[in-house]
Amino acid sequence: MTVTDTRDREVLSQTLKNLPGDIRVETGVHSPVLLEDTDMVVVSPGVSLNQPFFDLARERGVEVIGEIELAFRVLRPYGIPWVAITGTNGKSTTTTLIDMMLTRGGFRVITGGNLGTAITEEVLRCLKDDTAGDVEYVVVEVSSFQLESIREFAPSLASILNITPDHLDRYKDMDGYIEAKTGIFRNQTSDDCLILNLDDPLVRELGPHAPSEVFYFSGQGNPLTSRGGVTPPIPRGAYLRDGWLCINADGKEDRIIRVEDVRIKGIHNIENALAASLNAFLCGVDLDVIRDVLSEFRGLEHRMELVEEIEGVGFYNDSKGTNIGSVIKSLEGFQDGVILILGGRDKGSDFTPLREYMRGRVKGLVVIGEAREKILGQLGGVADTLEAEDMADAVAKAYSMAGAGDVVLLSPGCASFDMFKDFEQRGEVFKESVSRLKKVLVV
Repeated sequence: MTVTDTRDREVLSQTLKNLPGDIRVETGVHSPVLLEDTDMVVVSPGVSLNQPFFDLARERGVEVIGEIELAFRVLRPYGIPWVAITGTNGKSTTTTLIDMMLTRGGFRVITGGNLGTAITEEVLRCLKDDTAGDVEYVVVEVSSFQLESIREFAPSLASILNITPDHLDRYKDMDGYIEAKTGIFRNQTSDDCLILNLDDPLVRELGPHAPSEVFYFSGQGNPLTSRGGVTPPIPRGAYLRDGWLCINADGKEDRIIRVEDVRIKGIHNIENALAASLNAFLCGVDLDVIRDVLSEFRGLEHRMELVEEIEGVGFYNDSKGTNIGSVIKSLEGFQDGVILILGGRDKGSDFTPLREYMRGRVKGLVVIGEAREKILGQLGGVADTLEAEDMADAVAKAYSMAGAGDVVLLSPGCASFDMFKDFEQRGEVFKESVSRLKKVLVV
C-alpha cells in the first residue's frame, strides 16, 4: 500500500508518524509510476477528482473511489443497513441525533464520515475486534465531495436536508453541486427509503427522480399536503402541527414532543430534529426514546453555541456556518440586535442574498479575512460596518457596536483556511477571544 500527498514531508511529519511502518509514502507529487502496481486508488474527499493523475488512472483501468465507497464494500458481506445524511447545512447535528436515538434505542451502531471520524476507521476497528457482525446500523454523514467518488454505495435510508449554494469554488455551477448531492440515492432501489426536505424547492424537486420510497419533513408548521407537485394522500413523514413535532410514516399520526421542549433552538434545528426523528422511527426506534433525546441534546460545539454573556451582550459561536445558507438560518433565530462577524476564505459565494435577512436584524457588521473586499462590495450600506485584522480584533470591535440585549454572532459564511487550520480552530479562537475580553471588562 502507498500513501501519496503533494505536500512536503516536513508538513506531514506528525501525520506520517501515525502510519504503519509497512506503508510506502510519497510526498511532493503524485507519480504516475505508482499506477504500475496499483489496483485501486482511494481519494481523500478534500482532493479534487479533476486531476491528471486520476485521469491517467482511469485510462489504465485503475478504479478511483473514496473512503465511503471503500467502507461500504468492506461491510457489504455483513448485510448491515446504512443510514446516510447529506445537505449543505445541519448534517452533523442530524447525524449525531440519529446516532444517539439508535444507540439509546438499543441498537448497535457505528457512526462516522464527514462529521469527524472517518467511517473506514470505525470499520477497521470493528474488523480488528471481530465485532462487525454485531453492528446493526452504520450511520454516516456524507459531503458532496465524498459523494463524487462513490460507485456502488447504496444506503438503505438516505436523507437530503437542504441544498443552498456552497463550494462553488469546486463546482462549475449549482447544477454540478446538486448532481453530486443526488449521488446519495442514485444506487438505491424500491426497497430503500429517501427522506427529503419538503420546504427546500431544490430538494423537493428530487423526489420524483428517486428510485426509492420517498418521505418528507417540513418545518413550516403545516401537514404535508399538495405542494410543488408532491401530493401524498396522507402526510407521509415528519412535520409540525399545533406546536408539536409529529410523525406519520404509515397512515397514523404520532406526536413526538412540543417545539418548546426540544432543547436545541432555532428553526434550522427543528428541521434537523424532524429529519433525525423520522430516520430513527423508520429504523425502529420507539417514540419515547426519540422524545428523550430531543429533550436532552444540547447541540454540537461551533454550531450556534452560546459562549458567554458580557454586560447583557450574548456571544454565539457558529463557526461551522461556512456558507450563505447557514448564515441565513442562523440569522433567522434572532429578531434584531445582531452584530455579525462575517468573512474568511471565499468559496465562490454570492453574499447579496444576506441583505434581506440582515435588514432589521443586523445592527452592525464586522468583516474579516480574505473575502473582506468582496463582502464590503456586496453588503455595503446594509448595516454599520467595521473591518478587523484578526479574531480578537473582530470580537472587540463587535462588542463596541453592541448594547445590552444584543448578540455578537460569529457566522462567517466562508471557509476558515485563510486564517485557521479549520472551522474548529476558528471557533476556539473566537471563544478564547471572548473569554479574554470578559476578563478585561468584568472585574
